[in-house]
Amino acid sequence: YIHYATMETQGPLVNALAGTLFTWAVTALGSAAVYLTHQPSRKFLDGALGFAAGVMMAASYWSLLAPSIEMAEESGLYSWFSFLPALVGVILGAYFVHMADHFLGVIGASSDVATDLIAQYKKTDGDKGEKGNDQAQAQARGVWRRTMLLAIAVTVHNIPEGLAVGVGFGSVGDSSSSTFTKAVNLAIGIGIQNFPEGMAISLPLYRAGFSKWDAFWYGQMSGMVEPIAGILGAAAVTYFEPILPYALAFAAGAMIFVVFDDIVPEYSNGPNKRLANWGAIVGFVVMMTLDVGLG
Repeated sequence: YIHYATMETQGPLVNALAGTLFTWAVTALGSAAVYLTHQPSRKFLDGALGFAAGVMMAASYWSLLAPSIEMAEESGLYSWFSFLPALVGVILGAYFVHMADHFLGVIGASSDVATDLIAQYKKTDGDKGEKGNDQAQAQARGVWRRTMLLAIAVTVHNIPEGLAVGVGFGSVGDSSSSTFTKAVNLAIGIGIQNFPEGMAISLPLYRAGFSKWDAFWYGQMSGMVEPIAGILGAAAVTYFEPILPYALAFAAGAMIFVVFDDIVPEYSNGPNKRLANWGAIVGFVVMMTLDVGLG
């Protein structure tokens, strides 16, 4: 047990680091859920993919867009146009993922991960000659691209969350509403929300053919950016606070684009579309409850 007063005397940088290390750890814990599954069925994995879509859609609003608009309103800089940071951020975030998709398509064939997946698909399909090899390569490249976009979107989403925690600790005492307790609660809230987000990466990666270790590794890596962003936010709160509304909306745009461009089409073409849709509803409700319940 560490008393609040003791923690508060450590300074904003140490507190921001501690807070964001906690959020990263919870992301890793969520990613470790992949180890709880033993040879899961296609139904389970399709449902997990739908769950990931629901988590991302709920997080894009309650974790990102709603705070973005609220910050813009409270800043007093935008008057009637408090929606502007959200508008600009969403468009830029979606365009960023669109360009990342194009870039991944170009480099996908030379990726070590893509090469491993090609080998897996060839092994699964058996020796079907040159045509079979071409199909395996095309399928593996598609899987690699989709999974990397998913990881990129959630990682981009974690950057402004890390900044928010850092700004929260860095601005303690600047106003009556900027308290140490509120900063701690923000870190705890974001950390708990990161649990299903870790699952939202590791389970779809496992579904795509990654090993459990690789799925866990890439899942927890998405939270690794939060301590870095948290320290930056606490060290330069004056600079990062004005751009937070844009950064939050940017992350929302990236997540929304991935959901509709990759995740939904992926499970909609499979045999478990209705199950995956219910998985999306469950993911949405879980993430909404965590976001709203934790303020």
